Amino acid sequence: MDTPLSEAAFIGAAIGASSTGLRAVAELMFVDFIGVCMDQLVNNAAKMRYMFGGQVKVPFTMMTRNGAGFGAAAQHSESYYSIFSHIPGLKGVVPSDAYTAKGLLAACIRDDDPIVFFEHKGLYGSTSLVPEEPYVLPLGKARTVREGTDVTLVGISKMTWTANDAATELAKEGINCEVIDLLSVSPIDYDHINESVRRTHRLIVVDEDTPVCSMASEICSRVAEEVFDYLDAPPSRVTAPHTPVPYSRAMENEYMPNEIRVVNAVKKLLNR
Repeated sequence: MDTPLSEAAFIGAAIGASSTGLRAVAELMFVDFIGVCMDQLVNNAAKMRYMFGGQVKVPFTMMTRNGAGFGAAAQHSESYYSIFSHIPGLKGVVPSDAYTAKGLLAACIRDDDPIVFFEHKGLYGSTSLVPEEPYVLPLGKARTVREGTDVTLVGISKMTWTANDAATELAKEGINCEVIDLLSVSPIDYDHINESVRRTHRLIVVDEDTPVCSMASEICSRVAEEVFDYLDAPPSRVTAPHTPVPYSRAMENEYMPNEIRVVNAVKKLLNR
């Protein structure tokens, strides 16, 4: 249904509906405006099941748009998925194409916990093979989109394809990159990432978000803790700078992680 443009009201109403037995889906047009309904998400949706000892389920899916690259300026371009990954009780998914979007959305709606579904605006024009029949992808599971032996590149949402493009260029120089599509920011599939790093011995996380307290930082930290003995170089990040997204297209192009930056980061890690 259409509602007045009051994020606090319609997100709160959807959470209330889900806690009384419905499976609610609400759309927050841009994740940049999450601030006005954080109380509903953080103090209610994320905590109700825990506070009531599991007697209440909150099968609520919030769909929202994120991502820069369109000259939409700082208030319509952020990628706040790291904020939600910090909140116990909330799940978050970051599909990278139409196939994963359909399968993950089906999984979100079927799940009994609140989930934030991030749609990168830069993926709307992309195409991929999508089965006509219903299917569900598992939540909390990453996938490998390219196998390699020299370095593991973990991409988040649209950055998966930036990492893959960089891997294609690096292959021309004999550097074989493994590319992982994260798909879920809460929970994170560390088993999948660690298994890859044990084989490649190097890690770079490509993340459009800013670097401080980011998904890239968290993944690098966790990998350093869990598979340190397998690493031949420190885990590395390719991220946006720690600034708001600029309006100027020239500045925004410099702001965004891109193929060249990933290529240079890989070569630095390999001392090439």
